[in-house]
Formats: sequence, C-alpha cells, structure tokens
Amino acid sequence: MSNKSKLIGLAVVAIALAVAFIFIDLGNNWDYALPRRLKKVYAIILTGGVIAFSTLVFQTITNNRILTPSIIGLDSLYLLIQTFLIFVLGSMNTLVTNENVNFLISVGLMVIFAGLLYKLLFRGDGQNIYFLLLVGIIFGTFFGSITEFMQVLIDPNEFMVVQDRMFASFNNVKTDLLLIATIAVILVSLYSVKLIKYLDVLSLGKDQAVNLGVDYDYVVKRLLVVIAILVSISTALVGPITFLGLLVANVAHQFLNTYRHSYLIIGSVFISIIALVGGQLIVERVFTFDTTLSVIVNFVGGVYFIYLLLKESKSW
Repeated sequence: MSNKSKLIGLAVVAIALAVAFIFIDLGNNWDYALPRRLKKVYAIILTGGVIAFSTLVFQTITNNRILTPSIIGLDSLYLLIQTFLIFVLGSMNTLVTNENVNFLISVGLMVIFAGLLYKLLFRGDGQNIYFLLLVGIIFGTFFGSITEFMQVLIDPNEFMVVQDRMFASFNNVKTDLLLIATIAVILVSLYSVKLIKYLDVLSLGKDQAVNLGVDYDYVVKRLLVVIAILVSISTALVGPITFLGLLVANVAHQFLNTYRHSYLIIGSVFISIIALVGGQLIVERVFTFDTTLSVIVNFVGGVYFIYLLLKESKSW
C-alpha cells in the first residue's frame, strides 16, 4: 500500500470518528448540544495537530525520536506562570479569570523565554542542539522547584485553581480561546511553510545538512521558536500533556516508513486526531467520564516510551 493510500485511510478514519463524536446520542436538544460538540471536537483536532507537528519537527532537528518539546522546560514554565499569577494576584484577578488575556500572557512569556534561551545559547561558536537540551532540562527542573515552593505557600482555596491547570483536560477544553488560537496557528503555519522544505535534509544530521547548503543555525533557531509558540498554544488550550507527541510521531514513522516529511507531518496529524477524538469518544461513551483521556494517553505513551528506550538500548 502506498503512503498516499495510507494517508487517505487515516483521513477517512479521522473524519468518521469526528462525525461519530458529534452525532452519537445527540438527543432532541441538538440545537444546544451540537454547537458545543462542534467547538469541542474542533479544539481537540487543533490541539492534536499542533502537538503532532511540533513534536515531529522537534525530533527531526534533534535527530532523536524519544524527545519531546517539553524537555526544554516549556511545560514547566507554563505551570510556573499560572502559579505565579495566582500566588501574587489571586484567582479572581482579570489576568487569571480572563482566558484570552491569560492565554496571551502565557504564550508571550513562553516565546520570550524560548527566544532568549536560543539567542544566548547560539550566540557563540561550538554551541549545539544537545547543549540546548541540557540547559532546557535544568531550566525545567528549576521552574518546577519554584512552582512547588509557591504551591506549598499558597492558600488552599487558591491551590484548587492552580491544580485545575496542572493537568491536561479534554473534558473541559477552553473553547473560548479557539478564535485567538486558530489565528495564531494559521500565522505560524504560514511562516513555517518556507522552513518545512529543509526538514528532510535536517533529518540527516547537522554536518550533512551544512554540506548540502542549509543554513543550519538560521533554520533551527526559527523552527525552535515555531515549536515554542505551538507548544504554548496546545498547553494553554488543554494543559500540559507529555507523551502524546512522542506516541503519534513514532507511530507515524513506523506506519508510513518514510523519511519524507510531507507525508510524516500529515500522517502524524491524522494519527493524533484519531487518538484524541477516538479516545475521548471512548472516555465519554464507554467509561462515562470515570477516567480522563490524558491519563490514558500518558499511560500508553509512557509504556511506549519504555519500549523505545529498550529498543534503542539493543542497538547500542
């Protein structure tokens, strides 16, 4: 079966699941339920696509399939921002209660952090992507420690608000952010079009990419900023989720068995949509909300991560 046929099959499955999610048990109050289901499924699709794309690109530029963008500390920074705002201003402040304002603050600070980090690390000669990852891990740990310290001191009632933002939730997607998130994704996608063509070459490694005429530092720095923006958007919509990107990106590699990112990006996006929409459908119709999709995704992704580690260790 050709990759085009596989992509068509994935698209059909994704559309079928989205339609099933929208119309199953719609009931007589469809004028009330239908708009809300449409918003919810659109938010899930947008989040899944953003996570799949950012993870696949991140794994390509790091040349490592067991890494995700969360390793550079963006998820930890998001939790730090939310905790700091509530700790200093309180949960009833406009910067916390207004989802759009909170979204702009979170995305802006995360992008500024990523930009400063990349600028400082790439300023001198000899700096590479692995040094960036090491510093990212250190910053992530540092942000996590400060967040936990403030959570210990915070008022218990305020902590309930913080706790609600600590875990990814597809049951309560922030649909109020859909318009601003969609605009941001469209702008980032248009900017990324001219960079995507370099991904096939970047997957060969830095030395080969430079020898083939790619301005490696220029392309990588801009791709990393794109990743930071997309991770910020997905985290603001549903909260931090670690293993989804790892899962869908590796499944796309194995299912399509190609190096061409024109196929891998589309395939990983469809696989992510299938995983999220299908998983949420099961959570709502089979488990009747007794569990959450993020728990299932992290469990399956964690097991798959261990499998990848064991698989890589055998090749060493």
